[in-house]
Amino acid sequence: MNALDTITQRAARIQPTIALVLGSGWGGLTDHLTDAIQIPYTDLDGFPQPTVAGHSPTLWLGQLGAQSVAVMGGRKHGYETGAVDAMALPLKVLHALGCHTLVQTNAAGSVRADMPQQSLMVLSDHLNLPQRSPLIGLNGNERFVNMVDAYDPALRKHAVHIAQAKGAMLFEGVYAWYLGPQFETPAEIRMAKLLGADAVGMSTVPETILARHLGMRVLALSFITNFGAGMSQENLSHAHTLQQAQAGSAQASRLLADIVASLGHAH
Repeated sequence: MNALDTITQRAARIQPTIALVLGSGWGGLTDHLTDAIQIPYTDLDGFPQPTVAGHSPTLWLGQLGAQSVAVMGGRKHGYETGAVDAMALPLKVLHALGCHTLVQTNAAGSVRADMPQQSLMVLSDHLNLPQRSPLIGLNGNERFVNMVDAYDPALRKHAVHIAQAKGAMLFEGVYAWYLGPQFETPAEIRMAKLLGADAVGMSTVPETILARHLGMRVLALSFITNFGAGMSQENLSHAHTLQQAQAGSAQASRLLADIVASLGHAH
């Protein structure tokens, strides 16, 4: 049975319109779901098996307020296999289920001195530094995707409005994608800053390209776990990233839940 049929069979009463992809430290969002159904990726034909700590290979379907949502507890990164299209099938399935909006989250490093760890940033744009695309190999004119306003301006405005209403600080900035898995060098961080980046990370951009190809609106949020290499005395490691992400997980997940629950008001 294909993944779409499995989901519609097991979660027939839920018709999601918003898809979420949870990055490191954002797993607490599932605590806010009501009437939730869980389906392990192993039961979903073609869904990837993440190999990174902090990513749960589970699809959740449920409610966030009045919104019906599908939540991917983890993603497959380009650095895991070298392929940057591993999220193509899951996003295609969620779109076929009825999801017209993709909300992405990640853990990222800051290249701004005024945006310290534990900050939250909504993406306004991105830099595809590896110049890799998940659309390579596709045919037809649809592959020539317009990436202006890839991160939907109305959704960004809504996120900032909700954050302000909740008394939370939400930065806005450009996310620079590095393929990884190694962390960036201090020189690469300086380059990213010169190019106009506010944060750096190893995910999100391929999914944004895929979602825009499908015609989905995109909102993306970064949880800042560290300063970029060379900006502080921090010893960068994945363990440090997870520790910082988990320390702020409850607050970040609560704000994300509030933003998504009220997305019906964003046009």
